[in-house]
Amino acid sequence: MAKYEPATQPTMYFIGVTTGSSSIMKVFPEWAKALGLKDAVMKGIDIAIHADPQEYVDVVKFIKEDPLSLGALVTTHKLDLYNAAHQYFEYLDPYAQMFHELSSISKRGDKLCGHAKDPISSGLALEHFVPEHYWKEHPQAGVLIMGAGGSAISMCSYLMREDFAGNYPAKIVIANRSKPRLKEIEEINAKLDPFGIEFAYYLTPEPGQNDEVLHKMPEGSLVINATGLGKDRPGSPLTDNAKFPKNALVWEINYRGDLRFMHQAEEQQEERNLTIEDGWTYFIHGWTQVISEVFDTPIAGERLQKLDEIAAGFNQNK
Repeated sequence: MAKYEPATQPTMYFIGVTTGSSSIMKVFPEWAKALGLKDAVMKGIDIAIHADPQEYVDVVKFIKEDPLSLGALVTTHKLDLYNAAHQYFEYLDPYAQMFHELSSISKRGDKLCGHAKDPISSGLALEHFVPEHYWKEHPQAGVLIMGAGGSAISMCSYLMREDFAGNYPAKIVIANRSKPRLKEIEEINAKLDPFGIEFAYYLTPEPGQNDEVLHKMPEGSLVINATGLGKDRPGSPLTDNAKFPKNALVWEINYRGDLRFMHQAEEQQEERNLTIEDGWTYFIHGWTQVISEVFDTPIAGERLQKLDEIAAGFNQNK
């Protein structure tokens, strides 16, 4: 079992790949003050992508057994951690069970609780920049999601909500470099699809293959980088030869890293009339949803606005 030092004060963890580079390390102490979380601290735990399952078991057992370790936000490892360690949780929310992913670890009494918060946080982020009734008003437009991990699964579930009937994308296209993940998201989407939304799935392990999928997307489509490229690893899922659809909405779900995908879109923004969004709003909602769960404190309305304002002070791009 990996050795973790017992916490000496109320501690929330950030389980990721390059956690030290995240703004949350600077933001959290100020958020903790604003929320009245006395003596609470944030610590990062870096784990290599697709690590040995035992590493995920070790970190979950440590948090479960250490009294002052209150919980964690999980990024990048949401699917792998669930698959390796879901049996150690006394409670898993419906999204976690449905999607086999965990983005939030918390405690209630002697129960270890797991939640998949991305369907909520990704939805809130999409609502921030995708106009209401957009798909109804642009019936030809589709969605291209590059990546098939937890974030992509959550976005699909949001876009397929039953209360959006009559306002669905013309088609949702998923492109991913690994076959098992592509198969998994296809199976999940097939179970969730309420009104027969059209899907297409492309295996794209080689450079340039995502470009080809992109070139098939209609005008006004939403194009999303959910691969992790540009954050934990440099690069983009597209080559510099890729052409975005005219009038497209472009979402880079990361806010840090080399963000090459976003810069590719910026280079075409005027010519193609692109609307470009980074991952800052997603970052805010993703963290506040999990912090609310870990510390069992509501974060909404003016409280959420205050935290957004605090965080913006640490973001050089804002």
